[in-house]
Amino acid sequence: TTHWAREQQLVREHPELAVDCDPIFLRDGRVWTSAGVTAGMDLALALVEDDVGREVAHAVAQEMVLFLRRPGNQSQFSVPLWSRQPSTDPLRAVVSAIHADPGARHGITDLAAHAGLSPRHLQRRFTAELGTPPATYVEGVRIEAAKRALAETGHPVETIARRYGFGTAETLRRAFHRRLGVAPSDYRDRFRSTREHT
Repeated sequence: TTHWAREQQLVREHPELAVDCDPIFLRDGRVWTSAGVTAGMDLALALVEDDVGREVAHAVAQEMVLFLRRPGNQSQFSVPLWSRQPSTDPLRAVVSAIHADPGARHGITDLAAHAGLSPRHLQRRFTAELGTPPATYVEGVRIEAAKRALAETGHPVETIARRYGFGTAETLRRAFHRRLGVAPSDYRDRFRSTREHT
């Protein structure tokens, strides 16, 4: 992998390689590659974990103030990294409401009420301004909140699923597999904070 902006250059200059510019880092046998500077930090922590174990990797992350290592298969194009910020007050109100309480009701009618717009008009404006439909944005924010809860707390997966708007553990599991390629329980096992482990 490499930074998304260099994908075509890498493909042109090295046709013998299989290039995948979605993940932030990849391992192929003894070769590790990353997508950029901060992705390189995630890769470095993965190398530490591979060589000497998870506990040492967590200690290194804590010392470097890199609270958690992101999984290598996290997309370079995830919603929190790449969604545009709203440029108008009605959509700022919608985005603020979503982030303030990810688990609240955030159907298109609820969000339209925050914006003072019709549901149809909100759908068009939100997608135009932020580059993603409201429902996709809401799911991304909920997944980020669930990831934090899995890493930082010992709450059951079912409780986290209800708290952050997924309803059931199965719905949360499907969303994690679709977005991250990993089950919530596996994510917790890999990325629980040092404090929680100790």
